[in-house]
Amino acid sequence: MIAPALQNEFARLVGRENVFDDASDLLTYSYDAALLPAQSPGLALRPGTLEELGRVVALCNQEGLPLTIRGAGTNLSGGAIPEGKGVVVVTTALNRILEINQADMYAVVQPGVINQRLFDTALAQGLFYPPDPGSQAVSTLGGNVAENSGGLRGLKYGVTRDYVMGLNFFDTEGQLVKTGSRTVKCATGYNLAGLMVGSEGTLGVIGEIILKLIPPPQASRALLAVFDSMEAASQTVAAIIAARIVPATLEFLDNFTIRTVEDFSGAGLPVEAAAMLLIEVDGHPAQVADEAARVEDICRAQGATQVRPAKDAAERDRIWTARRSAIPALARLKPSVVLEDATVPRSQVPALVRFIRDLAAKHELTIGTFGHAGDGNLHPTIVFDQRDEKQFARVREAVEELFDKALELGGTLSGEHGLGLTKTRFLVKEVGPATLAWARRLKKAMDPKGILNPGKIVERD
Repeated sequence: MIAPALQNEFARLVGRENVFDDASDLLTYSYDAALLPAQSPGLALRPGTLEELGRVVALCNQEGLPLTIRGAGTNLSGGAIPEGKGVVVVTTALNRILEINQADMYAVVQPGVINQRLFDTALAQGLFYPPDPGSQAVSTLGGNVAENSGGLRGLKYGVTRDYVMGLNFFDTEGQLVKTGSRTVKCATGYNLAGLMVGSEGTLGVIGEIILKLIPPPQASRALLAVFDSMEAASQTVAAIIAARIVPATLEFLDNFTIRTVEDFSGAGLPVEAAAMLLIEVDGHPAQVADEAARVEDICRAQGATQVRPAKDAAERDRIWTARRSAIPALARLKPSVVLEDATVPRSQVPALVRFIRDLAAKHELTIGTFGHAGDGNLHPTIVFDQRDEKQFARVREAVEELFDKALELGGTLSGEHGLGLTKTRFLVKEVGPATLAWARRLKKAMDPKGILNPGKIVERD
């Protein structure tokens, strides 16, 4: 509980209507999309200007109050779960697109802007913002930057960090730090923008973001390839990349996920398929025609029983919308769901697919596997009932084995979901004690009182 006098001070800074202390309101900000216990904060605030945001940060630091920044709460690793005695700052009122510069192809946005809104606004002006996390329709750009979010187009176009030209952020004293620029090149000082991307709100509080935009592709073609084994589908992924073809998207779905998504969306997916690939190539029309033909040949050579081009834009959009519904479709099957994002080098995707299949059998678990196979980022999704303690114990064992296998294959703990509270304790396995110690020193230097999203990325001393 935050003292009444301090609540009044926060109300003076942001307005009484933007201070939330009712139990039901605080419950809203007590959890995110990770399977972790909810933790209600002591107070939630919604600043409406950058000046208010900076003053809130400074006051939290002065009072030693833990501070968690929250966008839409779609985080899948517990990154938005606050401390019980702390403050949640909600960025939904900081939702202005400040500039779309067509001549120099960049956007300036506040952290509360929804990803889809920037995409639509840029496209209407003949520009393209590629990063498209599965939560694109609701997740905020501040959250995307904090988590270095990826998405379906990551294979060809990269992830959020590849589009951050610069940003402003508040340090713990509420001072506005400026880094990067509106220019294509910038070699001025330390790359603090790069440091902030993926830092999960542990090093500073993002105020404004400069994002690179690019010309949209002139043409695209989507293909659906059906396979009678997961091995054939995963080998096809490796074969397409080995042929030096880089599709805009190259998505994998196993049979369980296909059936679940089709029941949820009715998109006309091939429910008898053991696995399928959703592939889209884009670019110059001649290049698209050539690459689509080559991809189709590779799929058939690798054993695809059917390769079906989308007959029109409407069918393409219907298929991709169905793919984006995989998480909610699987989540409705059982009371609990664990969605992971183990990522391996692309050549190791077949090995990871086999491992996940064997892992499900070993632990007697239901795992639906889908994801961005073209960049090695799979999303094995375990559906179960957390109330069954024995089953939950098997889930925890399976997840730890999955992390170990990803690292063994030369991969990483997280491709796009971040570490949050769920993976922090495993970080030393990937980076080693010296790297972890350096990260702790960095955190201590930038956040001496440890108020910024405590316990995320690096555990407390």
